[in-house]
Amino acid sequence: MAAQVRLLSYNIRSMRDDVAALARVIRACAPDVVCVQEAPRFVRWRHAAARLARSTGLTYVTGGAPSCGTMILSTLRAAVERTEDVTFPLTPGLHRRGLATAVLRFGRSARLGVVSCHLSLQRDERFAQGELLLGRLADLGAPHAVVAGDLNERPRGRMFRRLTEQLTDGWVAAPAGGEFTSPAHAPVRRIDAVLCTPGVRVLSCGVPAVAELPGIHRDDLLRATDHLPVLAVLQVPDQED
Repeated sequence: MAAQVRLLSYNIRSMRDDVAALARVIRACAPDVVCVQEAPRFVRWRHAAARLARSTGLTYVTGGAPSCGTMILSTLRAAVERTEDVTFPLTPGLHRRGLATAVLRFGRSARLGVVSCHLSLQRDERFAQGELLLGRLADLGAPHAVVAGDLNERPRGRMFRRLTEQLTDGWVAAPAGGEFTSPAHAPVRRIDAVLCTPGVRVLSCGVPAVAELPGIHRDDLLRATDHLPVLAVLQVPDQED
């Protein structure tokens, strides 16, 4: 047996845009798990996180200020086994970044490690963060895992290629919908991705087509934030499989 999990990765630009449109997009995607980047992280960030969770029908799992703006939300279908917020070393003059991580259980024994990431704009720092991410992934203690986030790098980049030496690129495995995620108004780059460890089967992955999202219009995607979301449907084996 296996559990099917709908996972959404979304850079929400600190909820500085149309929050009602953002909530409509997330609800229409019907995710079990949302990996957020640029989550609120400064003044009253808990209030903003609660507002986002409430408006989308989800619950806060971990992240926000403690993980430097990455966050994980989920439905009640996911049982939270453990969480950890991670910060990367600070490079003087650059933003501090980090990871929101959790181990979630679906059904009786489908356990999935989840990592939400937002990596550096600076090439060398980004590569170093990718190496730290892989090490943290190995320490999650889950039989299967997924990394989702804004990598700030295209697939041919050195860090992206390093990650896909060990992880499956969801778009390559089972492309569905659109490929490019940035900028939202005229996407020409794929810098947001969902990557899985061996054993997780990707059933589909990509920017969802507006026609497949009930109750929203293309304008909602443009008003919500400056990135497009990536929706992946994953099959996670039970632990005894």
